[in-house]
Amino acid sequence: MQNQILTKLQEWQEEATILELQAAMEAGKLTSRELTLMYINRIALYDKQGPCINSVLEINPDALHIAEAMDVERQVKGPRGPLHGIPVLIKDNIDTFDKMHTSAGSIALADSYAPEDSYVAAALREVGAVILGKTNLTEFANFMSSNMKSGYSSRGGQVKNPYDPSFDVGGSSSGSGASVAANLTVVAVGTETSGSILNPSRQNSIVGIKPTVGLISRHGIIPISHSQDTAGPMSRTVTDAAILLGALTGVDERDPATLTSVGRFHKDYTPFLNAEGIKGKRIGYVTQGLWSEVSEEQTALFNQAIAVLRELGAIVEPVYNHLSFDEWQSEVLYYEFKSDLNAYLSRLGAGAPVRTLADIIAFNEAHADVALKYGQDVLIKSQEISGTLTEPTYINARTNDILSIQINGLDDLFDENQVDALLFPNDFGSPYPAKAGYPSVIVPAGYTTGGPFGITFTGKAYTEPLLISLAYAYEQATKLRVPPSLEENYVESI
Repeated sequence: MQNQILTKLQEWQEEATILELQAAMEAGKLTSRELTLMYINRIALYDKQGPCINSVLEINPDALHIAEAMDVERQVKGPRGPLHGIPVLIKDNIDTFDKMHTSAGSIALADSYAPEDSYVAAALREVGAVILGKTNLTEFANFMSSNMKSGYSSRGGQVKNPYDPSFDVGGSSSGSGASVAANLTVVAVGTETSGSILNPSRQNSIVGIKPTVGLISRHGIIPISHSQDTAGPMSRTVTDAAILLGALTGVDERDPATLTSVGRFHKDYTPFLNAEGIKGKRIGYVTQGLWSEVSEEQTALFNQAIAVLRELGAIVEPVYNHLSFDEWQSEVLYYEFKSDLNAYLSRLGAGAPVRTLADIIAFNEAHADVALKYGQDVLIKSQEISGTLTEPTYINARTNDILSIQINGLDDLFDENQVDALLFPNDFGSPYPAKAGYPSVIVPAGYTTGGPFGITFTGKAYTEPLLISLAYAYEQATKLRVPPSLEENYVESI
């Protein structure tokens, strides 16, 4: 049986896409149960031994049962859609009402069970996806300590980059990024407040979509900031990311931000996978302000990407960047974190292991030997704030984000330069759209001695169709992604 599983694994699962897997299942060559079992075996082979990537925090005990149920439903009624029977990993700050915990990687929440499905989990179940498990992450989505290493959590330990353990794995959706890159799942869901989808997507050479805030409901996601938080797809191809994005969108009255998406969201983004859609589009790239972090190798790859985009028919020109990181503020996050986290914890019920941010801090102090490898100064700073969101410092900072970053910042940058999208090397521009609540799509664009390289397309609110089209055109023209080599650590038997 083990050899049969590994044979099918090699035949169907090496970088297989959603559409390829659906075709195999429709032809009777593969079942969802077999596919799910293949990924569970691959997690054992590569995530928990061999290279020990450590990207998967928990396997769903019901995964095989769900997969088998989807196989039966396929035979009786036919598939629900492209995600029917497809295994998906989700970040461990996304609630699931099942036998899995939701902990944000914190041992303080290691025994916490969600009282209901998050909107994201419910949406995945609705389209017939198999929630395979929860991924490791930078603890509390990297809002715990100013010294926290990307990919580390007290509950899950350190996630490793499957391309090279010496490379940064990125954060905070580290496990989601690494698991997709190492082919431990078909696709994954990450979350972002500022760079937490884009950065690990870049570091693990995959596609990531950071959607407009409001496109996907945040209900049931352990929060940092209601102003900036969003979930989003992480995948090996733009097509897979577009399919997953459509499954997650929709209006949810429990998250008022989604009411802004009425008439602007799509349940199917695959029609925008049009390589010809890039022709005539105006793309601006920043020539100053961010370049101190860009190496010569990265600059060369970025210039190559610009040349490709021009060959595809896009008008790519430099734009003047009047935005500045010199006085970059994170005050909004500190204020909103306490308020939003306490609200989330209050809904866990009387049996919850912790009920407030203060409880988490106290728990960590009482278990410092295992909980505080990198400290918790960020948690403490947030706890010192009232949590009422009435402080002038918070209100001024939030107003500044809206006026200086969104309206007089990115909006002016788009309008004054008459561009459809902005282009950034790697994820270096991610704080701008994060503060504005605007979307970005990152796609692999090569490799350097320091690790994978990507390019990011950023647009105005709800321009995901345009960004997907641009990313797809570039991906199809270049196909630069190369899977990580894990075979040297292959284990013959488990």
